[in-house]
Amino acid sequence: MPSFRTDFPVVPANFSISHQDRLLLIGSCFTEHIGSRLLAGKLPVMVNPFGIVYNPFSIARCLERLWAGDQTFTASEIIEHQGLWHSWEHHGHYSQPDPQTMLEQLNQSYRAAAQALRQSNRLLLTLGTADVFLLRETQQVVANNHKMPAAHFDSRRLRVDEIVDSLVPILQKIKTAQPALQIILTVSPVRHLRVGMVENQRSKATLVLACAEICTQLPEVFYFPAYELLLDDLRDYRFYAADMLHPSDVAVDYIWAHFSRTFFSAEAQVILTKMEKMNAALRHRPFHPQSEQHRAFAQIQIHVIEKMTRDYPHLDFSVELAHFRGFTR
Repeated sequence: MPSFRTDFPVVPANFSISHQDRLLLIGSCFTEHIGSRLLAGKLPVMVNPFGIVYNPFSIARCLERLWAGDQTFTASEIIEHQGLWHSWEHHGHYSQPDPQTMLEQLNQSYRAAAQALRQSNRLLLTLGTADVFLLRETQQVVANNHKMPAAHFDSRRLRVDEIVDSLVPILQKIKTAQPALQIILTVSPVRHLRVGMVENQRSKATLVLACAEICTQLPEVFYFPAYELLLDDLRDYRFYAADMLHPSDVAVDYIWAHFSRTFFSAEAQVILTKMEKMNAALRHRPFHPQSEQHRAFAQIQIHVIEKMTRDYPHLDFSVELAHFRGFTR
C-alpha cells in the first residue's frame, strides 16, 4: 500500500539526555512546549530565564550576559509605557507597574540563570524569527517591542552571516570553558504571519540556513528538525491550533516523541513514561474525593511513588506524595 506521508527518520544524537543532566532552554514559544514536558518528566531544567525570546540576536545577547555573570539589570535599562515598566531584553510577562519590583525579579532570575548556565551540560536554543525590531534612536535590537507604537522602531531581516556571527563566538566561548556541554539548535515551527506568508517563509529559510552554517562551523552542535517535522512530515492544517499559527497539542506530542527518540537515554524514557501515568493520575478530579474508591486509588499511587523514590533516589516526588496522601487522611 502506498504511503501518503513523508517518513521522517529519527537520527539519534551522539549524546543522550538523562535525569542526571542539567538543561537550559532559551528561545521562542516552542521552547516553552518542550520545556513544560521536560519539567513534567522531572528533568532538571531552566526554561527561558528572560522569557520567550524570538530572534537570534537577542538569544545571543542573553547568552553573553548570562555567561558574564555580573551584568545585573539597572534602572536605566527599563522603560515605562502606559503604567507598566518593561525591559527591551525580556518578554512582557516580566513587566510590572512598580519598577523596583520588576528589577528585583529581573535580577533574581538573572542570577539563577547565570548560575544555571555554568552548571548546565545541555543547552537547547530555539530560533523563532529572523525579523527584528530596532529602537530607532539607538538601533538596538529588542527582544520584544511590548506593543509600543511603530514610530519607536525600525525593522529588518537579519542576514545569515549576521546570525552566525552573533551566535558562534558565544557558543564557542561557553563550549571551550565547558567541554561536556552539548548544544541543540532548532527552528520553531510557529508561524509569524503578521509579516505575511511569503515573508514568514523567507524568515524561516534564513534561520534554517544560519543553523546549517553554525553546525558547519561548530560540528558539535546538533540540529533538531522541529520546523521540518511540522512542515514536511505532518504537512496539514489539522496539526495547527485554532489560531493557525501554533502547532496543535497533537503536533507538539508528535515532535516531542521524535525529540525523545533522538535524545533520551533508555532510563530517561522509562522514567518519562512512568511520569506521564503519574501526571495523568494527578490531573484526575474525582466526583467524591473522600470515597473509599478514591482513597484506594490514592493509596495505589502512593505505593507507585514510594517505589519510584527507591528506584530513582535522585528525583524528588514529595509534591506528588503529599497530593495523594491528602486523600488518605
